[in-house]
Amino acid sequence: MFYIARWSKPFVLAGATLLIFSSLTPSTALAQESFSSTSQDSALPDAPQPAQATTPSGANDSQQTGTGTLSGTVLDANRNVLQGAHVILAGPSGSVIRTVESGSNGQFAFGDLAPAVYKLTVTAPGMNTFTSMQIPLHAGEFRIVPSLTLSVSGPTTSMTVTGNSEELAEEQVQIAVQQRIGGVIPNFYSTYDWNAPPMQTKQKFQLSFRSIIDPISFFTVAGIAGAEQYKNVFPAYGGGIEGYGKRYGAALANHVSGTLLGKAVYPSIFHQDPRSFYKGKGSIRSRALYAISAAVIARGDDGRWKPNYSRVLGNFSAAAISNLYYPASDRGASLVVFNGLAGTRADAVSNLIREFVLKRITSHVPKGANGQP
Repeated sequence: MFYIARWSKPFVLAGATLLIFSSLTPSTALAQESFSSTSQDSALPDAPQPAQATTPSGANDSQQTGTGTLSGTVLDANRNVLQGAHVILAGPSGSVIRTVESGSNGQFAFGDLAPAVYKLTVTAPGMNTFTSMQIPLHAGEFRIVPSLTLSVSGPTTSMTVTGNSEELAEEQVQIAVQQRIGGVIPNFYSTYDWNAPPMQTKQKFQLSFRSIIDPISFFTVAGIAGAEQYKNVFPAYGGGIEGYGKRYGAALANHVSGTLLGKAVYPSIFHQDPRSFYKGKGSIRSRALYAISAAVIARGDDGRWKPNYSRVLGNFSAAAISNLYYPASDRGASLVVFNGLAGTRADAVSNLIREFVLKRITSHVPKGANGQP
């Protein structure tokens, strides 16, 4: 995220709205005239049971070919995820098209499907067979079916063919890059499928680079630099085109370093998911507490919750790196700490907006993706 100190309220509100909704990563802008400034300084906001499921190759080209994807989660009667369940996909005629096995978090997926009406049958040892209602799938649609629950019964068997988990991770990127607020502003790092499978290292960097080069990112950086120029933040940069260029370069560096470190490098090192997971269930209080806590607690690639090393270290690292290119008068360890903490607070605010506002105005949210089961 970018942080700009000593702005008047209109600029703080305008900047916060643009930056939060752009879903850009929390680059740490050290934009303030002096760290000893008054409490008027504000931080602008931007935080996570994976599964080993499979999807056939071709999911990446679903938009071009008109094919779609069906995915979901298998649960037992106690609402626990069920690993190793056999999920059978049947076409309009009732003939079996494919069979996959649910992953470690109950997740499954069928990709590269032609538009048609499908039906799912799920079996597992010791469980009753589950058969879904007819499921219409449209061209280019990523559809997440409601959780499939199996009750206890006698043993059943079925042939299975499992696929490549990397293909499902690639599909997660394709879903993410289609999500835009109002169809324009990126909302890449929100996932509305509670049981979405994790992204591998390759996909984390892929989504990070996609976020960095998105045109809206450059417009946002330009807006921040312009606001800093207007308020004469970092006076040592001077005025005119030269001063604006320096401010733009610094703001862009903050964005790039924060995005790469907080949403690609550290998530890969600590095996954490860089996305914010939409809860959508429970009381307003419980959802608010969940959203705030996600700034410091992240979902790991193994589905477990743990300290959010990726986001916190990303905020402080970006703040430290910025000391290399901001004017000498605005550098210092105390300012790094201040902006690192400000970045974490901004993540909490951003998560609240994601939890309560963004879903209803985000385009291309997969059907059936309604948060926690």
